[in-house]
Amino acid sequence: MGFYGWLVSGSEHSKSPSGPSERRNKMNKKMITTTFNLEGYKIKEECGIVRGIIVRSRSVVGNIGASLQSLVGGNISLYTELCEGAREDAFNLMIKHAEEVGANAIVGVRYDANEVAQGITEVLCYGTAVIVEAK
Repeated sequence: MGFYGWLVSGSEHSKSPSGPSERRNKMNKKMITTTFNLEGYKIKEECGIVRGIIVRSRSVVGNIGASLQSLVGGNISLYTELCEGAREDAFNLMIKHAEEVGANAIVGVRYDANEVAQGITEVLCYGTAVIVEAK
């Protein structure tokens, strides 16, 4: 079992009242928001906090390339791509966690990033998994 599996299986939110396999829903990305409600929908049930976490490091080659890019100024595309990839991976892990607890939407989505060691960054994406229905 990988780290994410341990993180989810160790969580009280990993099991829904009727069992995760009975309530598994495919998440529509239009049902994920940074707000705490979805226009036209009402929250029927809260499933708990869900999260996706990814830890990435920069490679020596990437650091050299980024250093060269920084000499000319502007966007450092190597780091931009690394950051965007880490955010997307964390986002997708959060969605997977929400699906495992039977949610069909996620509200209050946030990102957080921390350097856990020199050159190693943790990206966390989290929100509240909910079951919504049209009003």
